[in-house]
Amino acid sequence: MVLALASTATPALTFGTFVSTADLSSLLSNNATIGFTYAGDRFVGSVYFGTNNNQLYQTNLSGGGIQKFGSPITGFSGEIYVSASLGLGGYGPRDVFAGSEAIGTVVRLAHDGSSQGVFASGLVGGVRSIAFDPFGLYGNQMIVATNAGRVYAVSNTGVATQLANVGEDTEGISFAPDTFGTVPFGTLVVASEGSGALRSITPGGIVTQFATVPSAEMLSFVPLNLSGANPLEGFYSANYPNNIVHAPASDFLGLLGDIVVTGETTHDVTRVHWNGSTFVTSSIGTFPGQPEDGIFVTAAIINPCATPGACAAPEPGSFALVATALATLIATRRRRRFV
Repeated sequence: MVLALASTATPALTFGTFVSTADLSSLLSNNATIGFTYAGDRFVGSVYFGTNNNQLYQTNLSGGGIQKFGSPITGFSGEIYVSASLGLGGYGPRDVFAGSEAIGTVVRLAHDGSSQGVFASGLVGGVRSIAFDPFGLYGNQMIVATNAGRVYAVSNTGVATQLANVGEDTEGISFAPDTFGTVPFGTLVVASEGSGALRSITPGGIVTQFATVPSAEMLSFVPLNLSGANPLEGFYSANYPNNIVHAPASDFLGLLGDIVVTGETTHDVTRVHWNGSTFVTSSIGTFPGQPEDGIFVTAAIINPCATPGACAAPEPGSFALVATALATLIATRRRRRFV
């Protein structure tokens, strides 16, 4: 597939500080941000080599109230990645899962940080990224990629099955919220910084490279239900080595369903768009520092009931809010197909 370059750039993104250098330094004596995730009623992050490298932290939904999350994780060092479960596929709602580039192990921390322990181990290579299948094509399982190029599907009991081997370190992970050119709805897409390759991986393990973005670090599809209705919506990312930054949803409303890629060495933020016949890339801004983990947050999942026990009990085995939002999205897509 030929990848074309757009002749004009879209408007630049506007980044603002969300978690401050001062707060991180005060709590951890370390502000070298690496991992960051949305966990329902809080955000959880990590810092790089040095003091408290293996200690996660949490903030409130305004980026303040920063405090330690859980206990230091034995054996973890270097870049530490975090992700929160969706309450689908037998996973609890918004438990936090962490992995380190130093070891092929994933640790689970309870939603409130009150307990933690090894969840999956024996992966080939150190953990480089963790995500959860929201659409069901991979059984709503956890997907883990390593610096050995291995991509695993991990069940809710911690059993890891190799899905594919892309042959190089892989960090960016996302799932197509609709058909994206040659990439079917729900398909896993990964990015590798070294080659800049963007690859799709089917549930059967078929790997297809469809685009290249130099130094591709974070890869994320812009959610179809991003609306800007809540000021907390938007894109959040670790801005190494300083802080956490936020770009508002309004900056992305013209990009729904497209891929956004941040370049670790270039600091570019790149849009990948399917124009009906080919994939086209264009610059949509410059990241303020060195981009690391990034996430989108939408109004559909910003709700006080995201806190377990705060509202009526969710449907058994599911995180009702997310499940409803996803069901609506899938139904909408199916209607499009037949209209």
